[in-house]
Amino acid sequence: MSGRADRAVAADRRRVQRSALRTGLWVGLASAAVVSIITVVIVTVMVTASRPDRRPRPAGGPGGHDGRILDLDDVLPVAILLGLAGVLALAVIAWYASRRASEPLAEALGVQRAFVADASHELRTPLTTLNSRIQLAEHRLQQGGDVGAVLHDMRHDAEVMDAVLTDLLLAADSAGARSDDAGADTPVSEAVAAAVAVIGPRAESRGVRVETIASEDLRVAADPTALTRALIALLDNAVRYAADDGVVRVAAAPDGRRVALRVSDDGPGLGDLDPERVFERFARSTASSERRGFGLGLALVRDIATRFGGSVEVEETSARGTVFLLVLPRRH
Repeated sequence: MSGRADRAVAADRRRVQRSALRTGLWVGLASAAVVSIITVVIVTVMVTASRPDRRPRPAGGPGGHDGRILDLDDVLPVAILLGLAGVLALAVIAWYASRRASEPLAEALGVQRAFVADASHELRTPLTTLNSRIQLAEHRLQQGGDVGAVLHDMRHDAEVMDAVLTDLLLAADSAGARSDDAGADTPVSEAVAAAVAVIGPRAESRGVRVETIASEDLRVAADPTALTRALIALLDNAVRYAADDGVVRVAAAPDGRRVALRVSDDGPGLGDLDPERVFERFARSTASSERRGFGLGLALVRDIATRFGGSVEVEETSARGTVFLLVLPRRH
């Protein structure tokens, strides 16, 4: 097991132990409070329901203050009701405590499911591209052609998958932003070109043309792999919903201290899906059911944008197409 994995396991163990300690203390204090309240109420009822002992004393008997008489018929029903209320209160405390104690496990399972879903989605596009290139290489070999260029592209696809997995693992390990994100610096044109290279085969298979506009001197404060992932997701969505033989455009332009990246398509729009919900996991549009996705790509784009202090939104959508706007801090 690596040092990073050891630290992650130790951190999880400490988190569970802290949760168990907090839950134990809370149960103890809450139970003590319930018992104390019941005791005080019972004592108060006993004192209130008691009456002075007026019976005559034997001659020559011991002196002192008069005693008090308690009628059990008056106190016993109250004691029983308080006991039942105490049992119910302790049951509620136990239920709530069990919920609190299981929160770390629920969070861990949620993180695990999210990582598996994100990793599966992130690898689908480069794997599809890699499969297309393998088929192309096989075809060229059968025709006696040169496969050197295709092998080079396949190696690039494998490097993309390796970088995506590494970035996902690091993001999951750090639970979001990382310490080296503050110094991140990426030329926008390079990230756009890398994303187009991955999406290219899928776009070509549908006859979709991808046009790009990005100045070479334009840079953003984002990690290269993360930005490429975001652009791949946006382009994958645009190509999926674009019209056959249509056009998808990627345009990057400075916007003050930020950079605005717009990815547009000429598809049918979002249909009945609320633009505010389109970045939720597993949200999907019904505008084109035969091209439905798993609704993860845009959620990952939002995660990446938030990680680097940016934002993503649906700038425009209609029956003539959709424009997604990704805004990131500009690196001068």
